[in-house]
Amino acid sequence: MTDMWILLTGSLVAACCSILGCFLVLRRMSLIGDAISHSVLPGIVIAFMVSGSRDSIVMLLGASVLGLVTVFLIQLFQQSGVQSDASIGVVFTALFAAGVVLVSLNLRNVDLDLDCVLYGEIAHVHWNTWTVHGTDMGPKAVWMLGFTLLVIVLVIGLFYKQFKLCAFDPMLAAAVGIPVALFHYLLMGLVSMATVSSFESVGAILVVGMLIIPASAAYLLTDRLGRMIVISVAIGIASTVFGYIAAVVLDASIAGCMVCAAALLFALAFIFSPTHGLLARRLWRRLNSRSA
Repeated sequence: MTDMWILLTGSLVAACCSILGCFLVLRRMSLIGDAISHSVLPGIVIAFMVSGSRDSIVMLLGASVLGLVTVFLIQLFQQSGVQSDASIGVVFTALFAAGVVLVSLNLRNVDLDLDCVLYGEIAHVHWNTWTVHGTDMGPKAVWMLGFTLLVIVLVIGLFYKQFKLCAFDPMLAAAVGIPVALFHYLLMGLVSMATVSSFESVGAILVVGMLIIPASAAYLLTDRLGRMIVISVAIGIASTVFGYIAAVVLDASIAGCMVCAAALLFALAFIFSPTHGLLARRLWRRLNSRSA
């Protein structure tokens, strides 16, 4: 039963992150996930200080607000002339440092583990369960991630054409009347939601791997967005399964092995992709050299 909960949790994380990762990769915003995963720490701390509770919903709300603040500040700095990578670096390091200071000043005697927030431990997911009227409903992380996945699928499904056009050609999207800024912040809100929902399973840092790697591998395998999303989710879930098997065999970090498995699948896609792969490009060069 423990294995089932671990695999289900990992698969839900992979599905949430893989769907959103496709849009981040296409918009060249992959490191936004990294920035959000670090900068939401002050939101978690402030939510705890205000509510006095470690309830996951309260943490989710606080962190989501800080996620949107992060995106707003990055956008503000970029529009003011600061380079994109510098804007991301300044915002997430400053907010993450502020979160660490808040923890050290106000929560010294509280069991709010930074390592848990950053790295997570999916092996313990089945211990933190949701009980309703004395009935064990299963791990809280599964319910939260399931709800997050449902929201992501509904929002992306309802506004698929708008998200697609904003990803490929934001200038054209604005020209035809699509509120590009609104959909930008909506996407970033979903990324914040997925990141925070994954704290209790793979952690804030390792979720970045699931946001970027499966989508990047899928990008090498197809030129159509719909197929890219499906392939990305499949790679993410496969990474969960293979990573868990490797973790059991090696007695190593489960979340770490899952991301390493994703990296291995990306390497295979990079080498064997029929259009963008390393072998395909070398073969194409040989054919061109012979014809010349």
